[in-house]
Order: sequence, then C-alpha cells, then structure tokens
Amino acid sequence: MILIGFGANIPSPEFGSPVDTLEAALVMLGKEGVAVDRRSRWFTSPPVPPSDQPWYVNGVASVVSSLPAPDLLGLMHQVEKNLGRVRRTRWESRIIDLDLLAYDGQVIEQKNDGLRVPHPRLHQRLFVLLPLAEVSSTWQHPESGLSVAEMIEKLPEDHRIQPITSLNAP
Repeated sequence: MILIGFGANIPSPEFGSPVDTLEAALVMLGKEGVAVDRRSRWFTSPPVPPSDQPWYVNGVASVVSSLPAPDLLGLMHQVEKNLGRVRRTRWESRIIDLDLLAYDGQVIEQKNDGLRVPHPRLHQRLFVLLPLAEVSSTWQHPESGLSVAEMIEKLPEDHRIQPITSLNAP
C-alpha cells in the first residue's frame, strides 16, 4: 500500500482555500498516473510544533502508482511546486505539503534525496493516524509492527484534530 499525507494551512493565490489546493493536488497526481484508491475526509489540526500559524487541513490517500518510491517523491515535490509551494524554513506555514508516508511495506532511507519511508514521524501525529485509520484500519507500521489503532493509543491525550464538516471550513 502506498500512502500519501496531504496538508496545507494557507490559501493559494491561484487555487484558493487549503481544501481547494489539496483537491487540486489529488487531480494533478491523477493526471500523472497516480490513481487514488481510497482517501480520508479532510481534518483540521493545530500546527506541529505549536505556533501562531493557522490550523492545518490534513488528509491521507492510498494510491496506486507504477513509479518507484524516489520517482513518486520527485513527482510529489513537482506537484507542490506547481501549486505554489516554496521551501524556505522547516515547519513554516505552507500552501501545500505532500508526504510519502509509506510505500508497499518497504523501509527506505536515501539521504541524498530526503526519501525516508515509512515517514519518520507518522506514528507521532494524530493528524496522520486518524485519516490513515479511515483509509486502512488494518495497516501496520513496517518497522514497529504496530497497527494504526495501537499508534493512536500511544499518543498523548492532548492531541487535537477534527473532521471538516463543511467545504467552507479553513
């Protein structure tokens, strides 16, 4: 199973709200042969680490692609660029953020291109795990062997996330 995490917390001048930008990312990936198999609802969550940034919109999709992991990551970075993302500093507000969360149960680390799957912090983030549970409640972390439910259970109780009930949400 190939899993992509989607996030955004500022509007795009060209595409609009974070939800609209994330939807545009799904369309762009589809046009490049990355087919969405299942996807979660969109959720809102506070920025990590805590800051005065706007809350994020997040979701997860299970996709089908013939691209090897490095090429898929490269395509995801190109989609981010096409949607207006400019990488400056870590953990800044962003128009779009696409993360390769998992790739067919593989454990990959390539420092030269920044590829690491499974994503090194996915087990610490409710804004990834709750949408992931909607996509595949049976998925297990290839390194720890933990299920999505077990990873959620290990998180501190102060993590906050809520589903978006209206497309007019942040």
